[in-house]
Amino acid sequence: MPRHSKILVVDDERRQREILELILNEEGYCVASAASGEQALKMIRQERYDLVLTDLKMVGMDGIKLLQHLLQIDSSIIVILMTAHGSIDSAKEAIRLGAYDYLEKPLDREKLLEVIKVALGRLRKLDTAIIGESAEIQKIKKIILKIAASDETVLIRGESGVGKELVARAIHENSRRASANFCAVNCAAINENLLESELFGHEKGAFTGAHTDKKGLFEAAANGTLFLDEIGDMSISMQAKILRALQEREILRVGSTRPTKIDVRLIAATNRDLEAMVKENSFRSDLYYRLNVIPIHLPPLRSRKEDIPILIDYFLARQPAAAKIKGLTPAAQKLLINYSWPGNVRQLESAIKRAVLLCEAEYIDVEDLPIEIRQAGSGSTTSSFGKLPPEGISFEDLERSLILQAMEQADWNITRAAKLLGLTFRTLQYRLEKFDIKKQK
Repeated sequence: MPRHSKILVVDDERRQREILELILNEEGYCVASAASGEQALKMIRQERYDLVLTDLKMVGMDGIKLLQHLLQIDSSIIVILMTAHGSIDSAKEAIRLGAYDYLEKPLDREKLLEVIKVALGRLRKLDTAIIGESAEIQKIKKIILKIAASDETVLIRGESGVGKELVARAIHENSRRASANFCAVNCAAINENLLESELFGHEKGAFTGAHTDKKGLFEAAANGTLFLDEIGDMSISMQAKILRALQEREILRVGSTRPTKIDVRLIAATNRDLEAMVKENSFRSDLYYRLNVIPIHLPPLRSRKEDIPILIDYFLARQPAAAKIKGLTPAAQKLLINYSWPGNVRQLESAIKRAVLLCEAEYIDVEDLPIEIRQAGSGSTTSSFGKLPPEGISFEDLERSLILQAMEQADWNITRAAKLLGLTFRTLQYRLEKFDIKKQK
């Protein structure tokens, strides 16, 4: 893993830069260095770095200012500050602004390497769990890294199909509870009586068919995480029982009078307007405030269209039957990008699976897509591409050519080239790596 990670060291003391470069190079990282915050910003605009290790006190632009500029360019970048003991308050302020961590000088070699290893490891896990390079998704990944270590309750909001359970799992897997169970239940899919038994368990003889004692999910998730999906569909009486479990840190099995202590982190999710439900008295206000300690809003796919090509590639790679398929035609890709996706990521995955099964050529075309997508884009799928020649084209060659043109026009400045193509900085970097496009020396 480290050999694919790029680190930028920023320090105005040459000897310190050289020592850090030597240590990190020995560990197999790809390392570059900058003598000032201003130089670091120029390098960040030209090259992608996974992590920036910067001194806090520097001549000119200090570490705090550099952090703020870095996060404006690439909100997903990991920033670790190095600080003297007297500047600890400033370092803590940097974490509030978005830094990942800080290290006290003089640096301890083993601690330095451990902090970097953990940070990059968590980011790699998130990149494979939550697919997308849009600013919204990068922000969510950063939030996950920040809140994972906490035991506070999380409320994930978003439309159906946006990936709420994926975010919940990512929080669990990056937490100290990762070695314990992650238990999930869809509150809208189970009737109230069964849901109570599912969550809290029951005693033998509590009801007809209860032939043995049974642990509920609160107990099954001991020392781990319990994910309550679609909590907005839960009845008022069940809401009261969930509230009691959160307040007292204990539960009562159905048919029991003996409370059982619990140690779980609760993550809830909903696509409902809980604030409106509170006003209508269909959702308890006290439970709402208990759940909404750390809110996360997942945007719909239609508002982050730059993630669609990345998700398409990801879903194609997961389909064994797609081995013969090289990609999508320009018309099919444009149709998918312009579609409104009421079912969000889940609907896109389903559309790609269907297209793979129906496609008989090397490239998925419009006729391979579901009818609702074809009808939504009827009459607009080819207008900006012109007519295809009778012999056809290579979409990969066309895409590669457009990216090369943009890079050359922007004098190989990724930020400017991304604007020319209507892509984000990270999406263009993804494409450059995919096509192995590099400036010729």
